[in-house]
Amino acid sequence: MRKATMNINEIKNKILQLKGIEVEMNINRGRKKIDTINGTIQDVYPSVFTVLLKDANSTLQTFSYYDVLCGNVIFSKQ
Repeated sequence: MRKATMNINEIKNKILQLKGIEVEMNINRGRKKIDTINGTIQDVYPSVFTVLLKDANSTLQTFSYYDVLCGNVIFSKQ
Protein backbone atom coordinates (compact mmCIF):
# COMPACT_ATOMS: atom_id res chain seq x y z
CA MET A 1 0.00 0.00 0.00
CA ARG A 2 1.29 3.39 -0.99
CA LYS A 3 1.44 6.36 1.36
CA ALA A 4 -1.43 8.71 0.50
CA THR A 5 -0.36 12.22 -0.52
CA MET A 6 -3.85 13.43 -1.49
CA ASN A 7 -7.28 12.86 -0.05
CA ILE A 8 -10.30 11.47 -1.86
CA ASN A 9 -11.83 14.90 -2.56
CA GLU A 10 -8.64 16.16 -4.22
CA ILE A 11 -8.53 13.02 -6.39
CA LYS A 12 -12.19 13.48 -7.39
CA ASN A 13 -11.52 17.07 -8.42
CA LYS A 14 -8.46 16.14 -10.50
CA ILE A 15 -10.35 13.35 -12.28
CA LEU A 16 -13.30 15.69 -12.86
CA GLN A 17 -10.88 18.07 -14.62
CA LEU A 18 -9.76 15.18 -16.87
CA LYS A 19 -13.33 14.29 -17.91
CA GLY A 20 -13.55 14.03 -21.69
CA ILE A 21 -9.77 14.01 -22.12
CA GLU A 22 -7.85 11.02 -23.43
CA VAL A 23 -5.57 9.54 -20.76
CA GLU A 24 -3.11 6.68 -20.37
CA MET A 25 -3.43 4.62 -17.21
CA ASN A 26 -1.28 1.96 -15.59
CA ILE A 27 -3.41 -0.49 -13.60
CA ASN A 28 -2.08 -2.90 -11.00
CA ARG A 29 -4.21 -6.03 -11.39
CA GLY A 30 -2.34 -7.96 -8.67
CA ARG A 31 0.25 -10.74 -8.73
CA LYS A 32 2.75 -8.58 -10.59
CA LYS A 33 0.37 -7.94 -13.50
CA ILE A 34 0.34 -4.36 -14.75
CA ASP A 35 -1.97 -3.32 -17.61
CA THR A 36 -1.62 -0.11 -19.59
CA ILE A 37 -4.77 1.25 -21.16
CA ASN A 38 -5.62 4.30 -23.25
CA GLY A 39 -9.06 5.78 -23.01
CA THR A 40 -11.29 8.74 -22.28
CA ILE A 41 -12.79 9.48 -18.89
CA GLN A 42 -16.46 9.38 -19.75
CA ASP A 43 -18.43 9.87 -16.51
CA VAL A 44 -17.60 10.89 -12.96
CA TYR A 45 -19.87 9.61 -10.19
CA PRO A 46 -19.71 10.09 -6.39
CA SER A 47 -17.88 6.79 -5.76
CA VAL A 48 -16.47 5.73 -9.14
CA PHE A 49 -15.44 7.00 -12.57
CA THR A 50 -15.75 5.29 -15.93
CA VAL A 51 -13.20 5.08 -18.73
CA LEU A 52 -14.14 4.31 -22.34
CA LEU A 53 -11.22 2.32 -23.72
CA LYS A 54 -9.67 3.23 -27.02
CA ASP A 55 -9.52 -0.19 -28.69
CA ALA A 56 -11.47 -2.23 -31.21
CA ASN A 57 -14.21 -3.18 -28.75
CA SER A 58 -14.58 0.26 -27.09
CA THR A 59 -15.35 -1.31 -23.73
CA LEU A 60 -16.20 0.66 -20.62
CA GLN A 61 -14.28 0.09 -17.38
CA THR A 62 -15.08 1.41 -13.94
CA PHE A 63 -12.57 2.43 -11.27
CA SER A 64 -12.97 3.79 -7.77
CA TYR A 65 -11.19 6.83 -6.36
CA TYR A 66 -9.75 4.56 -3.69
CA ASP A 67 -7.87 2.68 -6.45
CA VAL A 68 -6.14 5.95 -7.37
CA LEU A 69 -5.50 6.82 -3.72
CA CYS A 70 -3.81 3.45 -3.05
CA GLY A 71 -1.74 3.57 -6.22
CA ASN A 72 -3.47 0.69 -8.01
CA VAL A 73 -4.42 3.09 -10.81
CA ILE A 74 -1.78 5.58 -11.97
CA PHE A 75 -2.31 8.21 -14.64
CA SER A 76 0.71 8.66 -16.89
CA LYS A 77 1.51 11.26 -19.52
CA GLN A 78 0.92 10.45 -23.17
